[in-house]
Amino acid sequence: MRDVADRLDDLRDAGLYRRLRLIESPQGPRVTLDGAEVLLLCSNNYLGLADHPRVRQAAADAAERFGAGAGASRLISGNMSIHDRLERRLADFAGYERALLFGSGYLANLGTVSALVGRGQVVFSDELNHASLIDGCRISRAERFVYHHCDLDHLAWGLRKAGHRGALIVTDAIFSMDGDVAPIAELTELAHRNGCRVLVDEAHAIGSLGPDGRGAVAEAGLGGEVDLVVGTLGKTLGSYGAYVCASAEIVDLLTNVARPFIFSTALPPPAVGAAIAALAILESQPGMVEHLRLNGATLREALAENGLQAGPSRTQIVPIVVGDAELAMALCERALDGRVFAQAIRPPTVPEGTSRLRLSVMANHGANDLRAAARLIAGAAAELGVGTSTAGPGHPQQVLREAA
Repeated sequence: MRDVADRLDDLRDAGLYRRLRLIESPQGPRVTLDGAEVLLLCSNNYLGLADHPRVRQAAADAAERFGAGAGASRLISGNMSIHDRLERRLADFAGYERALLFGSGYLANLGTVSALVGRGQVVFSDELNHASLIDGCRISRAERFVYHHCDLDHLAWGLRKAGHRGALIVTDAIFSMDGDVAPIAELTELAHRNGCRVLVDEAHAIGSLGPDGRGAVAEAGLGGEVDLVVGTLGKTLGSYGAYVCASAEIVDLLTNVARPFIFSTALPPPAVGAAIAALAILESQPGMVEHLRLNGATLREALAENGLQAGPSRTQIVPIVVGDAELAMALCERALDGRVFAQAIRPPTVPEGTSRLRLSVMANHGANDLRAAARLIAGAAAELGVGTSTAGPGHPQQVLREAA
């Protein structure tokens, strides 16, 4: 049928076609991409733990003891001790009563938001939240108020308008495409003043912000006080899966009504074992977190010295906003010609007119490599006549609407 071919043609014409690039090595600061070694500047493996020997060995040991797979949902075939052990460790790490594992960060947000709000209620979402939070709000069937990015006055106005129907505020901690940080303390105060809960997605903040890398909530001094914290195992912790930390009562509710938890096979034991080992490394080696912060600062400074600004980022995520999707892809390919893999991010991942290179550093990147990459990207941008911008996307005017 032509509809599929036509849609693919439309994507190509708009500069939005995507293809998978072949990696033939472990994920590290350098990888083998399509047969050539390149500097990797687009991974979420922020502390380099995905290829850490202790993490690899822990995955192998878990496979030997518990097998390659979990067999079924934990409510069907039982709660394996290795899953229970990781949940206890995560809850203790974040300062909460309980934690619950999910198959991915997307599933965790989808299931948690839709379990906590529904028809007749209002959920409040930052306009730059990750797609998983956006989709969780959509399927909840609650009314959605999309507030301007980190705009507390706009959110407060929405809370007043919603009145007693306000149920949940959801936000990324570190915004994944911009690298800026949500005002966690102020959001929490607004939520509690207006009688609703707050959920913070710490996917990119665990291992990079807060004391010993405990995240943005801990950085704000609110560990255990924010109602729900979502985190992933597949970024800083180098494995796969996700978790929600909350009170015992909320976790009990999620266990009973969160559909992605109920109807998904549990995480494979090797992934759980790897995450346990990675969490132990993070707790015992906090210097890795500081090294990551320093590398982020090094890359931002090097880009600025070469005429490229990284906007409001103060983290390991460093965006170079180009604007046009095709230009962003051209800049990506020029960088790759120089053996630097910096992925172009285009709509629908970012708003129209804000396509970019999303650079992300790792703790085990070398400072000299980061400076050389900044010079290369800046030179390629100049050759292409690319003008960069630090301006954010336009704010939506329609902020209160019925869920589809």
